[in-house]
Amino acid sequence: MQNFRKPNMQTVTMYTGPFCPYCAMAKRLLHAAGVGHIDEIRVDASPEAFAEMQRLSGQRSVPQIFIGETHVGGFTDLYRLQQEGGLDGLLNP
Repeated sequence: MQNFRKPNMQTVTMYTGPFCPYCAMAKRLLHAAGVGHIDEIRVDASPEAFAEMQRLSGQRSVPQIFIGETHVGGFTDLYRLQQEGGLDGLLNP
């Protein structure tokens, strides 16, 4: 199986850090939802990336997840969205 984005699926961007269990759980949840590719931005490697994450999300913790232009939040927010049935609609508008 190839690891590509489905046609018309929103781009998923995730700001992450090293040794982050919530980042790993978020990636697993997204892959299980059919997301083949996640644009991962490591904030530990770049002060600019960390500043960008803060500016876009208003948060200082990782992961911070964006689906298209929508800021989902962290893993707990992503999990809640999936449990409430809203994740597929956000991924596949």
